[in-house]
Amino acid sequence: MLKSMKDMAEMVKANPVKKKIVLACAHDEHSLDAVYEAFKEGIVEPVLVGKEAEIRAIMAEHGFDFEGKEVIYDVDDDIESAKKAVSLIREGEGDFMMKGRMQTADLLKQVVNKETGLQVGKIMSHVGLFEIPNYHKLVAMTDGGMLVSPDLEKKAKIVSNAVETMNNMGYEDPKVAVLCAAEKLNEKAQESVDAAALKEMNEKGEITGCTIEGPISYDIALSKEIADFKGFDSPVAGEADVLIVPNMAAGNMLGKSWTITAGGTMAGIIVGAKVPIVLTSRGATSEEKFYSIVFAAAGSK
Repeated sequence: MLKSMKDMAEMVKANPVKKKIVLACAHDEHSLDAVYEAFKEGIVEPVLVGKEAEIRAIMAEHGFDFEGKEVIYDVDDDIESAKKAVSLIREGEGDFMMKGRMQTADLLKQVVNKETGLQVGKIMSHVGLFEIPNYHKLVAMTDGGMLVSPDLEKKAKIVSNAVETMNNMGYEDPKVAVLCAAEKLNEKAQESVDAAALKEMNEKGEITGCTIEGPISYDIALSKEIADFKGFDSPVAGEADVLIVPNMAAGNMLGKSWTITAGGTMAGIIVGAKVPIVLTSRGATSEEKFYSIVFAAAGSK
């Protein structure tokens, strides 16, 4: 069980084999800064793809000294940078990937290319990892940034993606809470019906590597005291490691309420491809970018 982002960073640092991050369009000060911080902490070694002259100018201006361990591929065009970054992953030259100064769509188009991309027969989904006040450990939440309104089949795949990521981080049996407005099955609410179905799939061995509870309300999932008061008996109650939200809008609002209003810390990655992908927004803080890199390193095989 990881209690904080710092715990996760320490866990990754303890790995004697450092993960290689492929940064596409690396001629970007903010992305390079995050990669450099992760390098200084002994978490990653950089593989940089982009305009080499600009990359080296940024490194010199800001004192980003990778001690000669950086590998730079000089590529002038955004699309070609994305293609090169993806090919490096396919060739085993990187453990995960990050978007630099380029459009997200340009990178993802190469990732999902049927002939040369990184698809492995799964859907891609977003997993956010949060350190929030008044909860005793890190909690993951999915999908708040990729799939708008998933049906039951897609939700099952979202769960599997998140569970695989947590398994890779050392969680043998992550506790998964499928969130609904109430903990009792409501046949009129599709998210409640889906939650019960996901729990049944887990019990039948169709979704493995975790323990699923649903439908379950947010307060019960994160508070054992409230669960006990309501008489809700479940190993997931008050101990959730992963929260499954009904749709992207719910996840987006929940995540932002934790970080903006409650003072929480977030890391986020795209999973379901051959490797995790760090796709932070332009408004992401340096801390969020750094911990997203740490998360990707921890969640990659």
